[in-house]
Amino acid sequence: MSANAALSLYRRSLKLALDWAVHRHTWRGQAVYIRSLFEANRDVRDPRQQKVLFRETEKLLEAWKHPDPYRAPTAPGGSKWERNLPARKLPLAAGGH
Repeated sequence: MSANAALSLYRRSLKLALDWAVHRHTWRGQAVYIRSLFEANRDVRDPRQQKVLFRETEKLLEAWKHPDPYRAPTAPGGSKWERNLPARKLPLAAGGH
């Protein structure tokens, strides 16, 4: 597996932890713990063992997936998405002024 795949898993792990954390200082402790887990397996070079680690991590991410993940308010699905859009211009009625 590539370093990019490991980096992707690491980032997804951090984002998932952020979905569950109520406060940023709580998340920071979890982020340090996640980093230590990835650092512990940093020197694994055997492709078979890497695949096993990736599969286990994927299973954990799926098992811990948040039912209502955090979305930025202005992102699609966020609380402010498409709020205060400009009004549509409607065509004038036939014969109207």
